[in-house]
Amino acid sequence: MRTALKPNEKVLLIIRHHWLKLVVPFLVWVLIAITCIIFFKASTAFLVILITALYPLMAYFIWVHNIWAVTNIRVIDEGGILSHHAKESPLDKINNIEYSQSFWGRVFGFGNVDIQTAAELGETNYEMIHHPKLLKDTITHAQEEYKNMQLSNQAALLAKTFAESAHNSQAPSGQMIADELQKLFDLLQRGAITQQEYDTQKNKLIQNT
Repeated sequence: MRTALKPNEKVLLIIRHHWLKLVVPFLVWVLIAITCIIFFKASTAFLVILITALYPLMAYFIWVHNIWAVTNIRVIDEGGILSHHAKESPLDKINNIEYSQSFWGRVFGFGNVDIQTAAELGETNYEMIHHPKLLKDTITHAQEEYKNMQLSNQAALLAKTFAESAHNSQAPSGQMIADELQKLFDLLQRGAITQQEYDTQKNKLIQNT
C-alpha cells in the first residue's frame, strides 16, 4: 500500500479483485501464442508472443496495485501503476455497507460490495471483490471499534475536565460527576443502556455542573 498512514493508524485488511480478473488476459495471450506457433515462422512467432505477453503482464500489475485497505479509521481505495490515485471513506462517514454474490461468486469466492457514505461522498460500488463478506465484516467491526474509541476518549476527557474542576475548586461534585460519567460509559460498553440513554444521562450530568 502506497498511501501514507496517519499517526496511530493500523491496517486491518488489504483486499483485491478476484484472481478471475486475470484469466481473460492470460487466455487471450495463450490463444495468440498458439495461433502464432501454428501459422508463423519461429522467429516471427516468438516476437509476437513476447510483445503480446505485455497484455497479461500489465493486467497483473493493475491487479496487484488496485487494492482496498481497511484501517482503524478509514477505507482506502487505491490504484494506479505509474500514476497513483486513492479515494478514502472515513469510518464515521459510512452509513451502510452491503455485499452480494451470485451462484458462481459463492463457488469461487467473489462478489460485489456497496458502500453508502455521507451525502457529499455518495455511494461506491466495488465489483468482483475477493472475499466480499470478509471486507464487509471487517469494515463493520472497524466501525464499532472506532465508535467505542471515540466514546471512550470523550468520556475520559469529560472525566478529566470534571476532576480538574473539582481539584481546583476543592469541591467534591466534580469528581462525583466524573465517576458517574465513567459508570455510564461502562454501562454503554456492556450494552446495559442504549446510546440515546447514555447521551440523555450525560447531558443531565453536564447541565448540573
